[in-house]
Amino acid sequence: MVNVVKRIQEYNAGRDPQRLQMKYKNIRNDPFTFLRGTCHLFYERLPQSGVMRTAPLAWICGDLHLENFGSYKGDNRLAYFDLNDFDEATLAPVSWEMVRLLTSVLIAADGAPDNAANGKIMCRSLIDAYGAALANGKPRWVERDLAQGMVGDLLNGLRGRQRAAYLDTRTLRKGKLRTLRLDGRKALPVSDKQRAKVTAFMQRFASGQANPDFYKVLDVARRVAGTGSLGVERYVILVHGKGSPNSNYLLDLKQALPSSLAPYLKVAQPKWQSQAQRVVTLQQRCQAVSMAFLQPVMLGKVSYVLRGLQPSEDRVSVLHANHTSAQIGQVMTVMGNLAAWAQLRSAGRQGSANADELIAFGASKKWKKQLLDAALICAAQVRKDWQAYSKAYDAGVFKL
Repeated sequence: MVNVVKRIQEYNAGRDPQRLQMKYKNIRNDPFTFLRGTCHLFYERLPQSGVMRTAPLAWICGDLHLENFGSYKGDNRLAYFDLNDFDEATLAPVSWEMVRLLTSVLIAADGAPDNAANGKIMCRSLIDAYGAALANGKPRWVERDLAQGMVGDLLNGLRGRQRAAYLDTRTLRKGKLRTLRLDGRKALPVSDKQRAKVTAFMQRFASGQANPDFYKVLDVARRVAGTGSLGVERYVILVHGKGSPNSNYLLDLKQALPSSLAPYLKVAQPKWQSQAQRVVTLQQRCQAVSMAFLQPVMLGKVSYVLRGLQPSEDRVSVLHANHTSAQIGQVMTVMGNLAAWAQLRSAGRQGSANADELIAFGASKKWKKQLLDAALICAAQVRKDWQAYSKAYDAGVFKL
């Protein structure tokens, strides 16, 4: 029997205590947040029979759930809606990716404000869309002009966003100078040592860029974002960009750790130069268009992912009280399509199944019930694990 408390403590050992305490508090809130914050525990519990063992291999993001789809600005400066978190990316059976996504749907539906969000119906819509997109064999993408429904509303809502207005939400302005807003929710102060380390890195990084002045550091803070990664070394960096005060840019610098799926995989993995190279390579491979500034970097002997900061608000709130069953079903279709397109886009690379194998899997129907049954089992386990965690948290076990 897995000791939930022990596993969570072991996995999070060594993280920044202040942000780790935030994580522990957050995952106490509800089973869905707990699922997001315990990817390692989910895969330790994963059934290993049937389609979970026999599905074709693909490059997966590894932590696919409802909150890991979102909009971002690509390196071509256009806005896209896609999978957007690849910290856990690895080579694994496609069923591993889908069962986590389906489990997140079932868990999220538990807390839905009305009966429009029937978890099983949502899952079937997602499974059907995923299978059809695989069987079609042609990866596509979602951008503003192609998006409809809630996703279209999200992307169209970004059209009028002004850089100055967004900067004002994350910084304080004094004359022509900006500093990061240390609000305790999205940003925390850094130590003098941390500031010096990040600033020195950015100076070295800038020296190799075409426009070094763009990367001149104006301020640095510890970033508070995500759930599973809270406590991992992570910074938000305010840089000069195209000029102060309203053309500054915000960058995200995040330490890359090994995929939490690694201990449970029986699939040979490529050797990467660093964990950041794994994350960035697979993100570039699976997304239709890469995020702005995305690249692996090194601070000493530790690897980090550098990218443009993506606002956490730029996601679709699927289970809002005002959404109809038809609207929710449409989003499930989009998410199923995106999951399939990412796998097709990376097909035949470094051990993954080729496109013909993925097409044949998508066209088959025998795996669909198995996948939903596995998700139902996983959802029941998540609810049970959250109850065990909550009891321990309320007893003070996770106070640092």
